[in-house]
Amino acid sequence: MTFLYDILKKYRKYTLFLCDFIIWNLSFYISFAINKNSFSLIGYENIFMSYLAVVNICFSAVFIVFKLYDKIWRYADIEDFFYAGVAIFCANFIFFVATVLLDMNLGIRMYVLFLLVSTFLMFMFRLIYRINKLLDKKNIDNETYNKKRLLIVGGGEASASILREISKYSANEYLPICIVDDDREKIGRRILGIKVEGSTYEIPEICRKNNIEVILFAIISISPDERRRILDICSKTSVEVKIVPNIYEAITVSVPITSTIRRVKVEDLLGREPIIFDKKKYGKYICGKNILVTGGGGSIGSELCRQIATLNPQKLIILDIYENNAYDIQQELRMKFGNSLNLQVEICSIRDEEKIDLIFKRENINVVFHAAAHKHVPLMEDNPEEAVKNNVFGTLNVVHASDKYGVEKFIQISTDKAVNPTSIMGATKRICEMIVQLMDKSSNTEFVAVRFGNVLGSNGSVIPLFEEQIKNRGPVTVTHPDIIRYFMTIPEAVSLVLTAGSIASGGEIFILDMGDPVKIKDLAENLIRLSGFVPNVDIKIKYTGLRPGEKLYEELLLDEEGITKTKSKKIYIGKPIEMDKEKFKDDIEKLRIVSLNNDKNGIYDVVSEIVTNFRTILNKKY
Repeated sequence: MTFLYDILKKYRKYTLFLCDFIIWNLSFYISFAINKNSFSLIGYENIFMSYLAVVNICFSAVFIVFKLYDKIWRYADIEDFFYAGVAIFCANFIFFVATVLLDMNLGIRMYVLFLLVSTFLMFMFRLIYRINKLLDKKNIDNETYNKKRLLIVGGGEASASILREISKYSANEYLPICIVDDDREKIGRRILGIKVEGSTYEIPEICRKNNIEVILFAIISISPDERRRILDICSKTSVEVKIVPNIYEAITVSVPITSTIRRVKVEDLLGREPIIFDKKKYGKYICGKNILVTGGGGSIGSELCRQIATLNPQKLIILDIYENNAYDIQQELRMKFGNSLNLQVEICSIRDEEKIDLIFKRENINVVFHAAAHKHVPLMEDNPEEAVKNNVFGTLNVVHASDKYGVEKFIQISTDKAVNPTSIMGATKRICEMIVQLMDKSSNTEFVAVRFGNVLGSNGSVIPLFEEQIKNRGPVTVTHPDIIRYFMTIPEAVSLVLTAGSIASGGEIFILDMGDPVKIKDLAENLIRLSGFVPNVDIKIKYTGLRPGEKLYEELLLDEEGITKTKSKKIYIGKPIEMDKEKFKDDIEKLRIVSLNNDKNGIYDVVSEIVTNFRTILNKKY
């Protein structure tokens, strides 16, 4: 039996054709018998066989031309049945024309009978085949696979597409149980056999009643506020929550929609519209220019390279000391843009003054995005001399080269940790802002800085750490129950950096609107719940205490700074602080000496002279 099944499976197309052949022959016999009021063919054998030959020729030709056997009928939907119906009608019509031309007219009653009987039997055959495959698959699914009981949020096209795909592929991990939707007209009705149980407000109750194991968020068009509301409700269930991103693309492109399902990420919970860079309006200063991105292999630098590559630069130069990251972004851009992007990679430290000078001299650089820096707060507290050497004097090397070789724009990537800094990293970034502001006063290059807060998914971000800790069943470590942070996605941050560069006139410190601050404790609890666990029951939250140099909250503006709006509603300008240029130069030279001598205590003393609001209470002193 197994051997026979394998043979039939291998030659399925021919088997289906044989079944259809039998059905249309049977249909003609039944129609002929009804028309003659007798199932006996005595006396009609020759004429019956003549007609049957024409039937077989017409139906075989039409069904082959319509490629009915190229379809997989166990996955058939309403379009496939409609297509088969058209083929059956065309075959009957051609049979009618052929018999009339051959002077074999059977009479209108016979043609109508044959059309009805053949359509009915062939549809029934396909329908029974489809239902049988579904029943077989469901039996296999329920008996063989450990399915997760699924609740789908949203009763629209995305939901229907997901249900169709789940029904087609037996090797999926989901068993659809019910749907929720806020459209009252849908509640109580069914989508592909799955009932819409209630609204999103009833999710916790429905999950308890139906023993739901996974919630799948599948709504195409929804505001960020509404998405966050629903995800907040889902987080109260302690059921694992997944989401289908870019649902419209998944539906309209030939991509299995279930392959795009992923866990809910923090950016799904931001509750605001994503910030989008208007390339036509703000990207002109990139087009046709030689662009240098320092730290181009890092999380911010690599995204800068991705977005700059879409703006038709004459040349994009990626500079990074870490060759693995530089190689990764190089290969990604080559794969995406091919020869249309003039791409160059320089493996170089920004501390190497001579190499930096050589690159600027050779490449005729027009715009610099300076993202290279040591950014990890606790590590820099233990290695303040490296923070100074890299962040301050590395930046000075790039700044001086930009001035010397006539760069048009220099955009310094800064941080909210530069505001009233409590860490050596934040203090060095504040010194970089001061360098940029002072340099702009004496240079033809437009020097600006762009300041923003924490970036989701960037190197050193707390979010990947939380996700890994949850994956390992905890504990999830939070430094303090009251600590808060501003968050923005990497593409959003880079988008605003590019926008700020377009509106810069020199000397500004641009501050990006980061939205509302987020309590890290709440963030950790939501991620735990949305992963299907109960905080402090399934996965513990452990408070480890503030690390050296860490604040309870970050600020985006200095107290001394005013704020000015720009034509971009998400970007503001902080008023620069007046500085004594000569004293600043002297202090920088002192800082150079103590850093080269690796004098850690001396570094703190000199940095405190330069950045007068540098608070070293939490800093380790050597």
